[in-house]
Amino acid sequence: MATDAPSTLRVQLVEQPRLQKLKEMFLSKFGTAPEFYVRAPGRVNLIGEHIDYCGYAVLPMAIEQDILIAVKPVKSQVVQLANTDSSYLDFSTNVNNVQINKTKPQWHNYFLCGLKGIQEHFGLNNPTGMNCLLDGTIPPSSGLSSSSALVCCAGLVTLKANGKTLSKVELAEICTKSERYIGTEGGGMDQSISFLAEEGTLLAKSKGLDWKDMSRLHDVQSGLGVSLADMLTVVEAVLHPEPYSAEEISKCLGISLEELRSQGLSQNTQDVSTFKLYQRAKHVYSEAARVLEFKKICNEAPADAIQLLGELMNQSHISCREMYECSCPELDRLVDICLQFGATGSRLTGAGWGGCTVSMVPTDKLNTFMKNVRKAYYQTNIQRLALENNSLFATKPGSGALVFVEA
Repeated sequence: MATDAPSTLRVQLVEQPRLQKLKEMFLSKFGTAPEFYVRAPGRVNLIGEHIDYCGYAVLPMAIEQDILIAVKPVKSQVVQLANTDSSYLDFSTNVNNVQINKTKPQWHNYFLCGLKGIQEHFGLNNPTGMNCLLDGTIPPSSGLSSSSALVCCAGLVTLKANGKTLSKVELAEICTKSERYIGTEGGGMDQSISFLAEEGTLLAKSKGLDWKDMSRLHDVQSGLGVSLADMLTVVEAVLHPEPYSAEEISKCLGISLEELRSQGLSQNTQDVSTFKLYQRAKHVYSEAARVLEFKKICNEAPADAIQLLGELMNQSHISCREMYECSCPELDRLVDICLQFGATGSRLTGAGWGGCTVSMVPTDKLNTFMKNVRKAYYQTNIQRLALENNSLFATKPGSGALVFVEA
């Protein structure tokens, strides 16, 4: 249940080779055994891209790849961080003087985000120091939320070390907010988020709504009290496919260009000259409808469910590519290859403009699929070949964040 605290499991390390290896490395590094271990999974978004911050639901899935941290609380108020991957340098800091450098998003700063979030939530004046050794299996910069998993793992580590408890929902909310210490706005890591307010207000104004209170496309739908299908009709009727200039938007809203910049544009879009409102709004409403249809198919489980779900994934990628323009040639090529070699559905996942794809593949075709994709995409390019081992993998639904204690 989401209202419960994250689970704590007692395990025999001899039955957990990865935990046993991490314990041995921890002993070698710090001279003592860890007291507990915390795991947080990466995630893949099956469908629903760039619509969460517009007020709509998405369908993410926890994966087996994760962040695992071995922890030993200590009496000194110092946090010492180390990584099993030697390319990530050790780091230490006083827990009463946590400084997060936004200009240098190094790995330890994401840990500090989770640490600081818990400290501030509970108002901890004398937080516990810790020795921590991290091991990660989520490919970095892959769109599988390795940084968010680290923030969440660090939050749970700090919670456990200081003897505090929170529900899963409370912990998730704190970790989402605390990632902003490093400059990450949930759902807003790209410039296209700058179009959101403009999409909502242009549409809202045309339908007689108070556009100044509309900042999300979901707000417009709620204000009109219509379905997602109806909103797509509104988009076709109200917006034109050609990009809008800032001057045209100002004229539509009946305000000056200066008022538009102060009331409707974010700080990083003050100098943007054109806005593709039609394309962005059409993607958001159609993608939101696809998420609902995806969920409906999963619940009803018709005989052709796999084919129907695959088609929704394919439609999602086309919309991301053509309407939201968050794909790139490499992702498009990989999607085509995956579909060519047996995927029922394939699409980009994560913010886009790089990252990775997620494909639905029948179990009996998996080995052949992996072999063919490896050959067609990775082994035809020297640069891609270097990424092959960490970049192509099969996964299944994983569990959420957990605490492990040696039995």
